[in-house]
Amino acid sequence: MKTFVLNGWSAAESAWSLCLFPRDAIFDYIDQLDGLSERAVQEAEDGAILVGWSMGGSTALRIATKYPDRLRALVLVAATPRMMKDKNWAGMSERRLAALEAGLRLTRGDGLFPRPAGLPSPYILDSSARLERGLDYLRRTDLRLDLIDLLASGRLKCPVWIFQSEHDGIVRPENATFLKAVFPEATVEMVPGSEHALPVFIPEKIDAAVAAAQMGE
Repeated sequence: MKTFVLNGWSAAESAWSLCLFPRDAIFDYIDQLDGLSERAVQEAEDGAILVGWSMGGSTALRIATKYPDRLRALVLVAATPRMMKDKNWAGMSERRLAALEAGLRLTRGDGLFPRPAGLPSPYILDSSARLERGLDYLRRTDLRLDLIDLLASGRLKCPVWIFQSEHDGIVRPENATFLKAVFPEATVEMVPGSEHALPVFIPEKIDAAVAAAQMGE
């Protein structure tokens, strides 16, 4: 059984440096867009545990709708089936997303997202072309109906953990409510505060979830 980490948009591997769980690969957001993480799940001989943060959480959800029988666990960290706001969804406005993009280009996340002194920056300064590919995915992806179909099918049998900040302005807490409805047996942890980079802020909780998944609990 393999354990794969699916990283967020513009995220660095250092985002996971405080998490101690053993992993077989970390796929950045371009790897995900190029289908590398999906292929790895298909090729994992005994199935896979997916640990997805932010855009990586969206990728994990997408893979779950396509290959539910290949998954042994899902650990969803600030994951969203839809990033953008519409009349029925508390997502991000186009203006807010544009501000997020501009802030990341200017600061690499320093000052854009709070983090205690000494913790690693979870973000990287990436090329405009790569960033735009990720933004295009975030703007157009909507997995809500696919996930409802997955629930109705009963095909996903693996355990699910959901971690969500209570006041995250990027992935809104309503996402956890929706995902809990899709995965009614999931363990949900609502984290106080507004931090989006939860692998940096709650690594021990993520470690515990992945350890339970790897032990088959």
